[in-house]
Amino acid sequence: MNVAEHHPPLEAHPAAAGPGPELSIIVPTFNERDNVAELIGRLAACLADRSWEVVFVDDDSPDGTADLVRQHANADSRVRCLRRIGRRGLSSACIEGMLASTAGYLAVIDADLQHDERLLPQMLDILKLGDTDIVVGSRYAPGGDIGDWDARRARMSRLAVRLSRLVVPRELTDPMSGFFMMRRSVLEDTVRNLSAIGFKILTDLFASHHGPLRFKELAYRFSLRRAGESKLDSVTAWDYLMLLLDKLVGRWIPVRFLAFSIVGTAGVAVHFAALALVFRGLKHPFIEGETVATLCAMTFNYTVNNVLTYRDMRLRGMRWWRGWLSFVLACSVGGFANVGIASTLYGLGRGWLPAAIAGILIGAVWNYAVTMVLTWGRPRK
Repeated sequence: MNVAEHHPPLEAHPAAAGPGPELSIIVPTFNERDNVAELIGRLAACLADRSWEVVFVDDDSPDGTADLVRQHANADSRVRCLRRIGRRGLSSACIEGMLASTAGYLAVIDADLQHDERLLPQMLDILKLGDTDIVVGSRYAPGGDIGDWDARRARMSRLAVRLSRLVVPRELTDPMSGFFMMRRSVLEDTVRNLSAIGFKILTDLFASHHGPLRFKELAYRFSLRRAGESKLDSVTAWDYLMLLLDKLVGRWIPVRFLAFSIVGTAGVAVHFAALALVFRGLKHPFIEGETVATLCAMTFNYTVNNVLTYRDMRLRGMRWWRGWLSFVLACSVGGFANVGIASTLYGLGRGWLPAAIAGILIGAVWNYAVTMVLTWGRPRK
């Protein structure tokens, strides 16, 4: 006789009978200690009559940002801290923060106090009406302002907006915005397709969603940073380009391989420059020049890939030197494979150009695959 198991109905614990927060505000941080208390105070003031929480996702800031957030969390249950070890990146931090929340509405805001948190209640009210998926704080919508940016940063931002048209609707005036609120359903629909590259999570969301998103924009003025330093640099621009490439061709070609190949192409120029200097300039034998040029190109490729292609797994200190050695050894084998394949195909009468291209492709794929595992894929000690 089979006896079915009896499971008593779930009951709410008396000490935790209240419902979860309606709104979760995700704040990615790195060295933002001086802004934490001010941001919490501002959120509490503008969301006084709402059910909310703030999740600080800290990438192991050396200034003790996570420690300070935990102090506030001990005094206020609406404050939470998610500390990440060995990982970096604003987009991935936002995704992890959202996934750690149960709220039906999710907002993203920077910790630098440059976004206008007073728009959060209006964003929430718009989403509750039911005809909008995401509300974006826009610096470029009528009434918005980029603040006191210098001409160079303004030009870069406008260029980035134009490039984003490749993957987002033209009607979206500020696809680079880091200030927005959305329904949880948007996350659930996109999370497995997100690239999580770099800083521009909003562009990633729009490009990854199945079908067009219903959106509205609220204009605001970008404020001056109150404390800390801007995280924007040339690497940020690289990450944005990689995000766009991933959205355009990532389903066919891994974006890391594209980045690896771009760096390798630049390494060819380094190779010829070093060869010209040693062989033609310093009058050393060709074999010496070629050896020096090869090592220079390999070192260039390794260094730039370590900073850009594998930024999230960057090697430092002694690991940098061990990584360099494994990279040189792997690429040396790749070089032999390149020559061997090209020579074989040429001998079969395929022509020198197709043979050379085939050798380069085989060598590039070998170098990428092997160094990904041996150089940057090692367990960190």
